Amino acid sequence: MGDASPNPTGDRAARIEIVGLTKRFLTPKGDPFTAIRDVSLTVEPGQFCAVVGPTGCGKSTTLAQVSGLERPSAGGVRVGGQLVDGITKGVSYMFQADSLFPWKTVLDNVVLGPTLLGTPKKQAIALARDWLRRVGLAGFEDRYPHQLSGGMRKRVAMAAALINRPRILLMDEPFGALDVQTKAIMQTELLGLWEELRPSVLFITHDLDEAVALSDRVAVMTSSPGTVKNVFDIDLPRPRGDVQQIRHEQRFLELQGQIWESLRDEVNRAYAMTAAAA
Repeated sequence: MGDASPNPTGDRAARIEIVGLTKRFLTPKGDPFTAIRDVSLTVEPGQFCAVVGPTGCGKSTTLAQVSGLERPSAGGVRVGGQLVDGITKGVSYMFQADSLFPWKTVLDNVVLGPTLLGTPKKQAIALARDWLRRVGLAGFEDRYPHQLSGGMRKRVAMAAALINRPRILLMDEPFGALDVQTKAIMQTELLGLWEELRPSVLFITHDLDEAVALSDRVAVMTSSPGTVKNVFDIDLPRPRGDVQQIRHEQRFLELQGQIWESLRDEVNRAYAMTAAAA
């Protein structure tokens, strides 16, 4: 367990290599279903990579393979050069739905991570208080999740995800349920915290503006079975600052337009498939 000091060089970050990844399931009726097919993508150490694609294309399935929560049917994932064959070490996961324990206070939710890693209780509490201060929740340590707004709960979740200084941060539409204004605030706060620690990030989103504003690279996935169609480098300078300001820049609009050209066909194809099935 490291201390709480910033890590701007991302020297603990790990390279993520996804090669030929395929995942098949059996439906409740027993029919075979291929969720993703031959997915290949590399995220360099300390890089922020967003993944966009139509609903049901296997974005979340891909994250589950990287985390080690699921095993691939074919292909594989390497993290820091090591083949993933179980739960990946040094990974934090942030979901769209609140993953906080409702019966625990804000402080107890955040302190859980370092405690599980064996950090002495006094040190873990001090670390948790520091992270709550970083996300603007000093003074809310004794509250319970149901006593917080949606944005405040996301701040707690970010503190819980980052307190262990993960090598990899997996984020599955973490801000999808928030209103537009709160989402923009959370995106800006996430960028600031990521700039300090620089873990490697895989960020799933349906929001193309969000993907461009946050990322170094944006991968576009095809409709089901999902695979990587295109990868776009986002050359907007860092640090980015306020994401609301970034959205008005000419280069942002150019990149957003290019990615939408690639994504639009997949969204239309997925919609047509769903309509036909219905």
